[in-house]
Amino acid sequence: MREVNFDGLVGPTHNYAGLAHGNVASMRHGGLESNPKEAALQGLAKMKALKDSGFAQGVLPPQQRPDIGALRDLGFSGSNAQVLERAALDAPQLLRAVCSASSMWTANAATVTPSLDAADSRVHFTPANLQSSFHRFLEPRTTARVLAAIFRDETRFAHHPALPATPAFSDEGAANHTRLAATHGEAGVHLFVYGRQAFGGDNDRKEPVRYPARQTLEASQAIARQHGLNDAQAVFAQQHPEAIDAGVFHNDVIAVGNGPVLLYHEMAFLEEERTLEELRSKMAAPLIPVRVPLEAMSLEDAVSSYLFNSQLLSDSDGSGAMTLVVPGECQENEAVWRTIQDLLLGGNNPIGEVVVKDVKQSMRNGGGPACLRLRVVLSEDERSGLSGRVLLDDGLYGDLIAWVEKHYRDRLTPEDLADPQLAEETLTALDELTQILAIGNVYPFQLG
Repeated sequence: MREVNFDGLVGPTHNYAGLAHGNVASMRHGGLESNPKEAALQGLAKMKALKDSGFAQGVLPPQQRPDIGALRDLGFSGSNAQVLERAALDAPQLLRAVCSASSMWTANAATVTPSLDAADSRVHFTPANLQSSFHRFLEPRTTARVLAAIFRDETRFAHHPALPATPAFSDEGAANHTRLAATHGEAGVHLFVYGRQAFGGDNDRKEPVRYPARQTLEASQAIARQHGLNDAQAVFAQQHPEAIDAGVFHNDVIAVGNGPVLLYHEMAFLEEERTLEELRSKMAAPLIPVRVPLEAMSLEDAVSSYLFNSQLLSDSDGSGAMTLVVPGECQENEAVWRTIQDLLLGGNNPIGEVVVKDVKQSMRNGGGPACLRLRVVLSEDERSGLSGRVLLDDGLYGDLIAWVEKHYRDRLTPEDLADPQLAEETLTALDELTQILAIGNVYPFQLG
């Protein structure tokens, strides 16, 4: 059993629209000029570096953007060029939303349960409904088609519908889900983190007041039921409201786990001790908590550096050692870098190496290394049963680099989003990409 990180390719319309309320970096950089080509190349460079280090690496395609069909559903009519022009004049924020390249953050794409933990011995997928924001609500249908095209064999893989797109079942995917186990090849316990309770909640229960809590307890419970997880396999924990109000819009901005290790900030969970004790009681192996206290790192530093949005990876040599892949912003923050050196590398835990990667284009839009990947634990047989050409090797990497160099712009402003030529360029690029990845027709324009 190996964990495969499926990274999302950054789309050709990568732009800074500041669409995500509660995502401090996204709001701060809204309206600035972006560089889609650099963003895609940075993401591919990270994938290649991890592949070369022995980690299993996969690729997921971006969404079709601009989503002109969504604009038509909202009353805009005429040719594609006319729809874009009218939206730019009458509703520029809608135009920015339907051009969002946010699907690059595949940690939000779905929640995944490995076959080892499922009663039917299949890998289970549920696309996130992402109903808390319009620009992300547009993603689940295409996400479901992409996952079904890659994980096609019904004897190995099970696909569930996205939860009802209502506030009560607001689901943000694997960004609020962590599987903990001794190794990837042993049965795991699933930690689901939620921000609020929709039904029958405790009136005295604390909730954020500045920014919205996106994930609900009810959504997390429904995912667990869909995947057949029993009470002994799942732990549900509330995210700390003060962390959400500080800009921790998903749990993966304040905690990251892998194997038996849970790296987290003191302010990650509302009931820290209860959460740890329940994990300890349900895990077959000893939990290794790595706690970063508030006195060592403020919530502001945690959010600005995205230390906890790093990738925590089990080294492929079977030693139990782990590598932490952090964004360059961690190295630029004195308190964060000191914490990495003294508490993480210098502490009694399996983290033996820290690798710094430049993903600035993604970071400015509010997503770090961990946002860019969907973790899927697969057996050798399941990996051999994947459809398409989605596991990264040198040949695929070279083809994707050439594809980006051919199709992507190196400068994009909010005003450029109304350019009908950009829409045409994107469709041409995506059509070619589905051929490179050999996943068939997954986009609306390909389906007719």
